[in-house]
Formats: sequence, structure tokens, C-alpha cells
Amino acid sequence: MQAARIVEVNEPLEVTQLETPKPKGSQVLIKVESSGVCHSDIHLWEGGYEGIGGQLLKTTDRGVKYPLTPGHEIAGIVDSLGEEAEGFTKNEKVLVYPWIGEGVCPACRIGQENLCDKPRSLGVYRDGGYAEYVLVPSYKYLLRIDDGMDTNASATLSCSALTAYGAVKNTNLKPNDNVVIIGAGGLGLMAVQLAKAITGAKIIVTDLDDEKLRVAKKNGADNVINSKKEDPVKAVLELTDKVGADAVIDFVNASKTVETDMQLLRRRARVVLVGLFGGELKLSLVTMPTRAYKLIGSYTGTLSDMVELVSLATRGVINPVVSDTYKLNQATEALSKLKDGKIIGRAVINP
Repeated sequence: MQAARIVEVNEPLEVTQLETPKPKGSQVLIKVESSGVCHSDIHLWEGGYEGIGGQLLKTTDRGVKYPLTPGHEIAGIVDSLGEEAEGFTKNEKVLVYPWIGEGVCPACRIGQENLCDKPRSLGVYRDGGYAEYVLVPSYKYLLRIDDGMDTNASATLSCSALTAYGAVKNTNLKPNDNVVIIGAGGLGLMAVQLAKAITGAKIIVTDLDDEKLRVAKKNGADNVINSKKEDPVKAVLELTDKVGADAVIDFVNASKTVETDMQLLRRRARVVLVGLFGGELKLSLVTMPTRAYKLIGSYTGTLSDMVELVSLATRGVINPVVSDTYKLNQATEALSKLKDGKIIGRAVINP
């Protein structure tokens, strides 16, 4: 089989020929039809994240090993099954849950494998979906999807939508609350749809790109702010009767955006940090208790969350935005375009 692999960080991905895996035990081999392109793939490609003082937090220090086939948003069809795999048959259309844990840590034991102490996620710690086939460790990480569902859109449910869903849940929003969503990329647009569908909150979106904000408005945002053209703090306060937002979801999570987040809040507000841009943050420590802020990190979502998402997508409650499609030999181009902020919604690789 062919796979687009990160062989050296910051170098173009190499399309290489690999032996097609043969599933054993409860394993299942999936023929990949769609693999979403995620910002976290860029960090794998670059070899790290920005830490405190500009220090590079290396992916290899987190246990990532190269060469690596990235790609964790995977939809396709069942090709073959190990002798212990059950519940699925050849040629069934499926979505893969990629946030796999080692199974015995406290998080795994309560169904939160996405927060495992020793994660084994596909496309991060194991070879993923930038390939013609992917080996899934167990049939329990597969969800059947309707033949009528768009495969490209379905793939994005396993990270873009799932991460947005987890973030929206962490806000604990109530009807008529005000939530500010920072960033109108693939995750931000999904968060708009999900917040609209399940919370009843008033949604304000900020970004630097008018076209992305136009799409955010189309997807359900009540108000949009181009923070390059106007003061987002002043604009949010005006939209919230000078009170501030009940919650902020930051899909960028850079030093500057989070500094701004902290100025948008009413008392008792929650800031949910999702993006992996990185950096550092100075906090007014007295303000944290006196205003009872909650600062929350949110990472992807659980398998049960993804079951709920598939139901929402099947019923048309949410509709993932896929704007760009690529082949395996265009993987570097896809990552570069995403890094430059030129993709609205989600890009997908079709091996």
C-alpha cells in the first residue's frame, strides 16, 4: 500500500510503499476513503509545539516516533477482520475513533481513553490515515455510518467535530448565555453548529478573515467580529450589555488570544482552551478567585461523544464543512495551505 509519511520534520512528506497490514485477533483493516487534515498534523510535521519563552516542546518527548503516517480523522470501508473481530462485515462503511488508550489507566477505565496516561492514538503514536489502508487495533473503535452520508464530511467527525463537541460541553452553557468562539476554522465552525444545536446560547465568533466570518455567520453565529479591524474586547462588551461573556472557547490558544480571552469575561465565566498554537500566559491571580473564573483545558472527546455526533450528523443537525480535497501526493500542499490559514472549514485527503 501507499502512505504519505513524515520521515524528517519540516521536510515534504514522502509517499512510500509499505506492506499492507494483515489484521489479527480483534484488529480490523480499513480501506481509507477520507482522512481529514488537522492542525495537530502540522505540529507533528514541524516536530513540536511552542512552549514557555518560545521553547520548542518536541513531539518526540511526548513519545511520537518517526517515520510516521499522520491522519487521525479516518472514514472508509472494512477490508478484512481478525479472527476475534465481530459486529462488522467486509465492505461496511465505517468511521474510526482514533483516540486509543492503553486500557488500564484511570481515564481508560471510565471511558475517557482520549485522556489516557499512555495514549496510542492513530495518526499520532501509531500510523494513521494518510494511507490507502489503516490497521485499527480493535473493532470496538469503529462506528457504522449510513451509506448516504458523505464520507469526507464523516471523517471530520472523529476530531474536528469531536473536539468542538467536547469543548462546547465543557462550557456548561445555558440558553441565552453568551459564548465567544475564537477562530472560525474547521473546529470553530463545528462549535458554532453544535452550540446552536444543543445549548441555546448566543454565539459570537472572532477571527481575522472576513470570508471565514461570513461562513461562521452562515453556520449559525449570531454576531461576528474581525479582531484585526475592531477591538474585540470593546465589541464583546457592547454585545453583552457591558457584562461580558459567560464562556470563551479558544480554538487558537496562543498567548495573545488568551490574554484577550481574559478581558472578555463576566464573573463566574469559563475559558475553554483547545488550540495547540502554544506560548505562555500571565494571569492576575487575585482576579481568578474574586471573579470565580474557570480555566479549562479540553482535548478531543470520548467514544460515547462520537456516537452522539454520528447521530446528530445522520439526522442533519450538524453538517461538517469540507472545502478542499487532496490526493496522497498532495499531503504537503494540504498541510502548507492549512498552516497559511487558506482553508475554510476542513481539508480531506482521499488516498
